[in-house]
Amino acid sequence: MIGGHPVEALLRPPAELNAGAVSVLVGATMALGPEYFMMTPGVGYGSAAALGLNGCWWLNRGIRIVRYQRNLRRRRRWTMPAERIPVGADALFLGRGFRWGERHTQRLHDCRKTRFRKFVEPGRLVRWAHACAADPGAGRLAGIGRKLAADVPFNPFRAPPPVGGSSWLHGVELAEEPVRLPLKDRTGHTLVLGTTQVGKTRLLELSVAQDIRRGETVAVFDPKGDADLLRAVREACRAAGREDDFLLFHLGYPEISSRYNGVGQFHRITEVATRVAGQVSGEGQSAVFREFVWRFVNVVARAVVALGQRPDYRTILRHVTNIDELCLSYAESHFADRPDVLAAVDRIERAREEPPRHMEGRPRRLVAFERAMLDGGLGDEVLDGLRSAMRYERSYFDKLVASLLPLLEKLTTGKAAGLLSPDYRDVDDPRPVWDWRRVVNQRLVVYVGLDALSDAPVAAAVGNSMFADLVSYAGERYKHGDTHGLRGGVEAPRHPVVAHMDEFNELMGDEFIPLLNKGGAAGLQVTAYTQTFSDIQAKTRDVAKARQVSGNFNSLVMFRVKDVDTAALLTDQLPTVNVVELTQIAGYTDSSDPDTDVDFSSRHEDRITSSTATMLEPHDVTRLPKGEAFALLEGGALWKVRLPLPAGGKRDPSAAFAELADDMARRYRSGGSWWAGAAETVPEASDV
Repeated sequence: MIGGHPVEALLRPPAELNAGAVSVLVGATMALGPEYFMMTPGVGYGSAAALGLNGCWWLNRGIRIVRYQRNLRRRRRWTMPAERIPVGADALFLGRGFRWGERHTQRLHDCRKTRFRKFVEPGRLVRWAHACAADPGAGRLAGIGRKLAADVPFNPFRAPPPVGGSSWLHGVELAEEPVRLPLKDRTGHTLVLGTTQVGKTRLLELSVAQDIRRGETVAVFDPKGDADLLRAVREACRAAGREDDFLLFHLGYPEISSRYNGVGQFHRITEVATRVAGQVSGEGQSAVFREFVWRFVNVVARAVVALGQRPDYRTILRHVTNIDELCLSYAESHFADRPDVLAAVDRIERAREEPPRHMEGRPRRLVAFERAMLDGGLGDEVLDGLRSAMRYERSYFDKLVASLLPLLEKLTTGKAAGLLSPDYRDVDDPRPVWDWRRVVNQRLVVYVGLDALSDAPVAAAVGNSMFADLVSYAGERYKHGDTHGLRGGVEAPRHPVVAHMDEFNELMGDEFIPLLNKGGAAGLQVTAYTQTFSDIQAKTRDVAKARQVSGNFNSLVMFRVKDVDTAALLTDQLPTVNVVELTQIAGYTDSSDPDTDVDFSSRHEDRITSSTATMLEPHDVTRLPKGEAFALLEGGALWKVRLPLPAGGKRDPSAAFAELADDMARRYRSGGSWWAGAAETVPEASDV
């Protein structure tokens, strides 16, 4: 029951306007001439005031009906420049909207009925004007229609923005309020779903702008390379006075990109092997080879670190393909303070004895070290590991590392090799080198462009490497905080680390699930953007694992989707509500009694029935206009939200950056911006 009545009845002629107009006119007449009503002036003025108030009350109710019906037929426009996006200290602004409840389900149910079509759809003249505006054909009448549909404020025939979908979904509520996601809920992570060009990137831009202005550590992963997104991130840094905090990492533009070593920072040496082996397939019989890869990379990493070097992908590849060099270098270093051992090695090397079978074809001095260590029982754990790796027959060894070499080749080929395996000794290279510890401690903003449209396998390998590194750092941060290893460091509350992952299904691997499970405790806030649930399922190749991934997101924002199963992720979590149905019944009965004057009897009745229905159906989600979404926030509260269209602003003055963004816009074409040509700068709160 709504407002004391079982039926709200908003789709009908506004009869209240007639009653209100009559009451106001009669009151005005009484005020002007009370004597014509045989009233004293005092009584006349009092009656006029009462009738005026009564008329205003009825007029207000009638205007509410008119506004509601007009709201269903039109699409409200709303633009907002980046600098005017509200930034809250305890919540993330998502847009404007309302909390969806039972009455909105009822109103949407009423809009679908055929008998109410004239109240919820534009009239013939409006439809004709809109058709003329959409048709570039010539003609006098068409020109008149285009003028009627001119895109100017307060024009009742104004053509709607090209956003498609159903205007009813947001038109069922007149009163809007800001929709905000509490920051404390962001540690539970957020999943954003929507098909191509419906508003996901716009939401990403809004969120990133707020995070940057709030002073957070921000990482934006962009697999495909969106020039508008890159401009938005850079512009947000400039507007917030954080230009020096911006780091660009882009595989497609290595000349101006920063550099990153995915295995250069670690808390335990075994993390290097875990990050590398984690990207090797572990399904079926590959699990055995994956374990060998882990052990072999761990041996190499331990030896490299013991030699005082920082491991990187290029170093690992060099030693994987030529373990002899590393073993000989480590042996020379390990026995440098043992002249007796070195003398024995020299003596064995000069003797030119026949080498053992597993040492055939290896350097003579390495064979001498092997013999000296066997005779004297010498060595340590690292040397023992290196020697055990050399004992494999060469062809068998190549089979064991066959799954590792393609991965390392992806990460060390071409210009990208200089980005992922930086030369720390090259002081002439101006490109900075970063790692997650530095990014978090200095509160930097990192844009990661992976150029997936040009080279998807390399992009996936680099993305997985970064995720594995981030998971490792999150575990270290959870245990030790941000001041671990710093002299005199005073532990402070962990500030948030916000990670926005566009098209995250392109980058998702086994590292992603622990990133969601464990990252929240370390202050990591993940917002992942993808198109359908099937994308996650196709990447994981397992429905259960895909459900595990989606189940780790506490907040859900869903734009228009075309996959019913994806829409069901939202609708299946909603409760059922009661929907009221008004049925009109009319009938008559002939009288068969010849002795009565009654020829027939008739009856008319309105029968109200109630049934249960889901608060939203999957087909409602598939009919959302561009820039609008349903959001499941704060433990299950359903909000209907619309995003502001972007307004023009100042362009970034950096010539190099502008050239990069323009080149990205030319090279990466994933579809035009849905808001292009639909927005204009109007007052922020305008509902024109």
